[in-house]
Amino acid sequence: MQTVLSSFMIDIPQAAVIWLALLTVVGVAVAALLARPGRLRLGVASRISQAAMPSRRDDDGADEEERERDRYAQEIAVAADRAGTTAQRRRAEWLAAQEEVESAWTAYQESEENVGRLITAASMPLPHTAQTPSEYADRERFMHRTALDAYWRREISVEQLSDVFGHRNGWDPRRHPVEQELFLHQAVRDNLFARHEAAREKEQAAWRTAELAVAAANSLRAEAIAAAEPAPVAEQPLLPFSDTMEVPVVAPRRRGRATAPAF
Repeated sequence: MQTVLSSFMIDIPQAAVIWLALLTVVGVAVAALLARPGRLRLGVASRISQAAMPSRRDDDGADEEERERDRYAQEIAVAADRAGTTAQRRRAEWLAAQEEVESAWTAYQESEENVGRLITAASMPLPHTAQTPSEYADRERFMHRTALDAYWRREISVEQLSDVFGHRNGWDPRRHPVEQELFLHQAVRDNLFARHEAAREKEQAAWRTAELAVAAANSLRAEAIAAAEPAPVAEQPLLPFSDTMEVPVVAPRRRGRATAPAF
C-alpha cells in the first residue's frame, strides 16, 4: 500500500501540470471564439453584399440591354411617325374621293333633270320642217356640234364620239334636233351615273385603306409609348447560404432583445 501510495503521490504533480496545460488551451480557445463572432459577421456581410451587387459582366450586359431597348424605342418612334404621316395622307385621299363622289352625284342629278326636261319637250308635237337635203345637213351639223361639245366637257367618251360621226348605235342625223338632244343627254346621263358608281367604289376603297392606316398608326404609337417607358427593375434576392459557408458563432447575449444586424 505504501508503494502504491508513493507512486500515486509522485504522479499527482505531473497530472496537475497536464490539467493546467489543458485548461490553458481551452481558455485560449474560448477567448478566441468570444473575439471571433464580430469578425465572422463582418466577413459574411461583406461576402453577401458583394454577391448582391452586380458584377462588371452583369453591368456590361445591362448596359447592352439598355442600349438595345433605346434603339428599339427609337425605331418604333420613327415607324410610328411615318405611320401617322401615312394615315394623314390616306385620310386626305379619302376626303378627296368623297368630294369626287359628291361632285359626280351633283352632275348626274343635273343631267337627270335635263333628260326629264327634254322628255317633256319631245312628248309635245314637234314642228314640221321640210325634208330637204339642206335640212338634213343642218341636223347633221347640229348633232356633230352638240356631241363634240359634250366630248370636250368629258360627258361622252371618244368611242361614243366616233359613233356620232359614224352614225352608229342610234346616232341618226335624220332625227329632229330635239330628239337628237334627248338621245345625247340620255347618253351623258348614263355616263355620269357610271362615273358616280366608279367614284363611290373608289371612295369606299380609300376609306378602308385610311381605316387600316389609322389602326396601324395607333398600334405603333402605343408600342412606341410602351417602349419608351423604363424597364422594370427585377428584384434580386440575396444568395442563400451554402453548405460550405461558415456560420457565424453567436456570442452570449445579455438580457433583453438584441437588435437585428443591418447588412
